[in-house]
Amino acid sequence: MKKLLKFIGFVLLGIIALLGVGAAYIQIKGVPKYEYAPTPEMLQLQVPRTNTALAARGLKIATVMCKACHRGNDGKLSGEMMADLPPEFGKVAALNITRDSVHGVGIWTDGELYYFLRTGIRKDGSWAPPMMPKFNTMADEDVKAIIAWLRSDDPDLDPSNREYPANKWNFMLKFLSNIAFSPPPLSAQPISLPDTSNQLALGRYLANDVLGCFHCHSGDFAKLDIVTHENSFRYYGGGNPTLNQEGEVVPTANLTPHPETGIGKWTEQQFIDAVKYCKKPGGGLLAYPMAPYVTLTDQEAAAIFAFIKTIPPIDNKVERYQSK
Repeated sequence: MKKLLKFIGFVLLGIIALLGVGAAYIQIKGVPKYEYAPTPEMLQLQVPRTNTALAARGLKIATVMCKACHRGNDGKLSGEMMADLPPEFGKVAALNITRDSVHGVGIWTDGELYYFLRTGIRKDGSWAPPMMPKFNTMADEDVKAIIAWLRSDDPDLDPSNREYPANKWNFMLKFLSNIAFSPPPLSAQPISLPDTSNQLALGRYLANDVLGCFHCHSGDFAKLDIVTHENSFRYYGGGNPTLNQEGEVVPTANLTPHPETGIGKWTEQQFIDAVKYCKKPGGGLLAYPMAPYVTLTDQEAAAIFAFIKTIPPIDNKVERYQSK
């Protein structure tokens, strides 16, 4: 018996030692780098500078997907510290995306921007972890629209020399970036815009591929499937622990059509008002981190509602506010 206990003790010590070595390796390695491998077509990409309609569509997307995080206290998209990021991830800033050629993206080619928006991989192989959305399933035309907006004369993009120190990732984010998070693959086929006359197709595209609603409104950030969205843990069932601007935990709402714990009893108009203006059905306003998606049309918000009603109901009661 003593020999057995001694053996078990040695095994446990060995496991602890291996875990320690693994943790040290991840701490030193940090967030992985990846091969920079845009296609030849991407390298040659040139988005038209005179297509104002394309830039306007890009602005519509950027208003709800880019500006809130990247707006600095100088009023430009010069970057800002992400106060609503869990402290376990470290001290992280949304970076400068103005037209500045040194501190912003003014010197980036259209192809570099396209590849980064799809994968999160920069030319030096460094990778932007999950707080930066990856538009890997967005239509090709909409990715080009974002680039057209970045090249536009939007005053928010006027050059700024503001630059933050390098992000300081904590161990948790380094660990997850080595075992759970990685760049999404490029689509082997062109991705077309949905038929706007097909309400369900339009709603699914907007909710999943443009706005990425399921990213927050699922059950675990570490168990998202950004390729096959429906495989994400508790898909649209809510519960992911987001933070408000005071650092308080605000689990995301259950958006499935469950009649008691989801939004199964909501009307279309109540959903439109909630998404576009943050109005609660019972009165009052939805609190941050939910933001108003003011650039959506009523038709687009209604399409998202129609799509969400097709998602299998999940009985998951979410207590929206918890102590820090």
